[in-house]
Amino acid sequence: MIPQPAAVAYTRQRQAKRVINVAHVIVGLGTGGAELMLLKLLRYTDRATFTPAVYSLRPIGDSIPRAMDSLGITVTSLGMRRELPDPTAIVRLATLLRSTQPDLVQTWMYHADFVGGIAAKLASRSLPVVWNLRATNPQAAFIRPRTRYIARMCARMSGWLPEQIICCSNEARRVHSSLGYRESKIHVIPNGFDVEVFRPDWEARSAVRAELGIPDTTWVIGMVARFDPHKDHRTFINAAAMLLARHKDVRFVLCGPLVSAENRELREWIDAAGLGANCHLLGVRHDVARVTAALDIATLSSAEEGFPNVLGEAMACGVPCVATDVGDSAYLIGDTGRIVPRQNPEALAGAWYDCIAMGRPRLQALGQRARRRIEEEFSIETVARAYEDVYRFIASA
Repeated sequence: MIPQPAAVAYTRQRQAKRVINVAHVIVGLGTGGAELMLLKLLRYTDRATFTPAVYSLRPIGDSIPRAMDSLGITVTSLGMRRELPDPTAIVRLATLLRSTQPDLVQTWMYHADFVGGIAAKLASRSLPVVWNLRATNPQAAFIRPRTRYIARMCARMSGWLPEQIICCSNEARRVHSSLGYRESKIHVIPNGFDVEVFRPDWEARSAVRAELGIPDTTWVIGMVARFDPHKDHRTFINAAAMLLARHKDVRFVLCGPLVSAENRELREWIDAAGLGANCHLLGVRHDVARVTAALDIATLSSAEEGFPNVLGEAMACGVPCVATDVGDSAYLIGDTGRIVPRQNPEALAGAWYDCIAMGRPRLQALGQRARRRIEEEFSIETVARAYEDVYRFIASA
C-alpha cells in the first residue's frame, strides 16, 4: 500500500477535471535511478489530465531525452556545469517558467530542488513546488561536499519553499527529518516497476548466457549498478572471491556506467581477487531487462541507497535478490530474498552460498514470489496514480 499525503483521498471527487501542466526539473538526464524513474512516470502519466515538460539543469545525453521525445514531451537543457548552481541558469529557468506558466513544478534531486525551487518563486511567488528527495543520507562520507551544502540549504528552505516533499523510501524520510527538513511536508512514494518490460524471460536467459559463453547449468550472480562509491563494487568483488573458493561453477555479471574492462581500478580488483575467468564486465547495456532475466541471483552491494530500482526490476523478472541492508532494500525485498549487513563481504558470500544450496526449484519459487510482490504492491501504474493524486491536490488548493 503506497502512503498517501494528508487530504489527497478526497481530491478526485473535489477536483473538476482539467489539464494540469507539470514542469519537471531534474539535474541531468543520464541513466541513473532518478532519471529512469522520471521516464517511467512520464510513460504512465494520464496525458488526458496532465501535460508534462522536462527541464534538465545539465547538458542532456541521448537515450532518455530521445525516449521522452518519442512520448511527445519537450526537453530543455539549461547547460549548467557540475559546480555550484549558476545564477544565470536560475534566471533562465525562471524566465522559461514565467513564459510557459505551469500549474506546478516538480523537482528531482537536491541541486534541482534548490535551483528549480528558487526559479519557480522568481517566476511567480504563487507557483507551487514539489521536491523529490532521491538519496537516503546527503551527509554520508562519500557525498560530494557541494551536494552536502546544497542539501543543508534545502533543509533550511523546506519550511517555506516546497508545498510537498516526496521521497522514495521510509529511511530517507527518517534521515531527512532528522537533518531539519520539514517533517510534516514529507511523504513516501516508492519507485514503481514496469512488469511488462521486466518479466521472466527464458528466451532472453538462454540468449544472454550464450552471448557470454555461460552454460545453462552454471550459477549466475549479477549486479546492475554504475561504478560509484555508493554501490561498493569492492565488497561485491571480495564476496565473489570468497564464494568462488567454496563453489567453482559460478559466474558474476556486472553492468552499468564505467563497469567495463576500461575501468582500470575495477579491473585491478578483479585480477587481484582471481576472478578474471569468472567475471563479465558488460558496461552500459540498453537491454537491462534481458540481462537481468539471465541471472539466478541479483545483488546490490551498496553502502548507501534510497529505494533501489534494480532490486525491484530483478524481482519483477522473477529473480530473487541478495542485498545489503541500506535504504528500503529490506522493505522492498520482504521475505522473497536475503538481506545482509553492508560492507560485509563474508555475509554477502554466505547469503549467495545459501541461495545456491537451496537448489534451482526452490530458488525459482522464491523468484516467483518476488514477482508477485512487485505486481501487487509496486507496479508503476500504482505509483503514477500516487504522484497524480499529489499533483491534483496541489493544483486544487
